[in-house]
Amino acid sequence: MISQLFVLSQRGDNIVFRDYRGEVQKGSAEVFFRKVKFWKDDEDGDAPPAFNVDGVNYFHVKVSGLLFVATTRVNVSPSLVLELLQRIARVIKDYLGVLNEDSLRKNFVLVYELLDEVIDFGYVQTTSTEVLKSYVFNEPIVVDAARMANLGPAAIFMQGTKRMPGTAITKSVVANEPGGRTREEIFVDIIEKISVTFSASGYILTSEIDGTIQMKSYLTGNPEIRLALNDDLNIGRGGRSIHECFHDMSHPIISELHNVIWLLCATGYSSSYGSGTVILDDCNFHESVQLDSFDIDRTLTLVPSDGEFSVMNYRMTQEFNPPFRINALLEEAGAFKAELILKVRADFPSSITANSILVQMPVPTYTTRVSFELEPGAAGNTTTDFKESSKRIEWGLKKIVGGSEHTLRAKLTFTQEPHGNITKEAGPVSMTFTIPMHNVSRLQVKYLQIAKKSNSYNPYRWVRYVTQANSYVARL
Repeated sequence: MISQLFVLSQRGDNIVFRDYRGEVQKGSAEVFFRKVKFWKDDEDGDAPPAFNVDGVNYFHVKVSGLLFVATTRVNVSPSLVLELLQRIARVIKDYLGVLNEDSLRKNFVLVYELLDEVIDFGYVQTTSTEVLKSYVFNEPIVVDAARMANLGPAAIFMQGTKRMPGTAITKSVVANEPGGRTREEIFVDIIEKISVTFSASGYILTSEIDGTIQMKSYLTGNPEIRLALNDDLNIGRGGRSIHECFHDMSHPIISELHNVIWLLCATGYSSSYGSGTVILDDCNFHESVQLDSFDIDRTLTLVPSDGEFSVMNYRMTQEFNPPFRINALLEEAGAFKAELILKVRADFPSSITANSILVQMPVPTYTTRVSFELEPGAAGNTTTDFKESSKRIEWGLKKIVGGSEHTLRAKLTFTQEPHGNITKEAGPVSMTFTIPMHNVSRLQVKYLQIAKKSNSYNPYRWVRYVTQANSYVARL
């Protein structure tokens, strides 16, 4: 049961505010933002997604730079409310096309109408874009997608040799193109977030992939779709049948707010599958996915609903080749000084380019100055900075071509001599990046077949692969 729901900008401005029950004070948005901005608990850091202040429970998620917040005085499941906030953000994005502060302000009437249909007196009614079409009649005011930040090559969709900019998916699901035309097309994203921990000697300690296949459909009439994956795809130990791992999630509340069919399979794999086999630890599918032929030919059949949704989520802990190798060497170089060498090597094909790379490393707390030495020709592609307040080095690279290696040298100046082993007072090295048109799990979409309405019906099919860092860490 939700008392209030509001959306705040990064500055704390109240963009949308709806009070459903009148149980929480009106100044709750200001109380929330002050608490989040100056959050200090056991240590400095970001506020948790759920916390309590003066008997009021606050839940929040950050989507596209906006804070979606819900409040209540009753004891509710945090995961339930956080999932609801994510779904509300997705519904609003489906209707507006672009989710940002500008689009919310221009379409506040439509947004309030959506919120009133999604939640009634604090109780959730529906979060389905398709169902809401029958009750919401305001037309969105389209915001120009060209004003959005450029995501670089990661924002490119592919269909054979054809290319489509990522801003193509920023269209509203209820608004036609100029002239009343509709463009028949469907977009599929295979997004993988990888977590890797390296030891000081460069060995992999832990590795995991969290992946999702997302779909956004602009097809009229909701035709049936067949999505084919790798033939050598196995799930769990022994390649068990999907239906053997089925768990019923038919409770009405769960089916409303968690519209997925969880198919959790036994964790583990056998080395007998061979190096070319894709082995997932577990996976789950959207409720619209039919699995009748999945065990036979690894094909998913579904009728896509309006808006954006996750067709399949999966997790993989089988050993894989990490896209980057990180090496760090920190040594004392006289009294009150030390030298640091950071190396990053790209272990993927030269035809692929990673972008938005950021390497960070905490340094000893008594560090006062850091001077950097760049490799030849790196001036236009590299940025360096020493964050004195947080005692952290940041090394940014615009892009890295596969197979290349980059090195950063730094000289550190201290106010005192190190206490014993200096490497214990620095690190670990962390890294974030985006690699378009590449996925480390080797999970592939073989084909995307759409049921034909007529012989001339041939909608566009766009597929994009993106690999991102979730937790990429190297110890010193």
